[in-house]
Amino acid sequence: MRKGLVGVLALTGGLALAIVASDAHGAITVLGGGLAEACSKAARAGERDLQYERACTLALETEALSPRDRAGTYVNRGVLKLRRLNWDAATQDFNQAVRIKPDLGEAYVNRGAAAIGDKRYSESLPDINRGIELGIDEPAKAYYNRALAYEGMEDAKAAYFDYQKALELNPEWGLPREQLARFTVTRR
Repeated sequence: MRKGLVGVLALTGGLALAIVASDAHGAITVLGGGLAEACSKAARAGERDLQYERACTLALETEALSPRDRAGTYVNRGVLKLRRLNWDAATQDFNQAVRIKPDLGEAYVNRGAAAIGDKRYSESLPDINRGIELGIDEPAKAYYNRALAYEGMEDAKAAYFDYQKALELNPEWGLPREQLARFTVTRR
């Protein structure tokens, strides 16, 4: 904790929570052509259209995938469901990914994001923390989502520090900077 920091106050409550369905989700790269790769590209590109979710489903039903690619395709389909605010269905996909590959950090972080979207903030923290612990390709998104959870729990100080960490990890990403602009820091 920084010396001299007395308090951190959010200027507007809840604004950041609406952003959970944006680009703060971590997709998994699946290679090798076919529908699983198309699903991966759609999840990484921020697609929202139902046709991409159908491609993921078809990949899971028809393609011979390694356990990692199968779990990754569940994560990617879950990310597409998150973008359409379908929290329960997304959570089911992330649960399936964890069953197949329990060391896939993105499955945990995204399951935490689904809990945030469903306003189950405290329930999201163990998953997000586990994902960070396991390692993920885009840790800034995990810290950003954890900041959303803390903000939902009215812990402005923890939210502030996680938004800062997200910005530190990805200085080009504008969302953490936008959220930090809403805070006022009081120092002694």
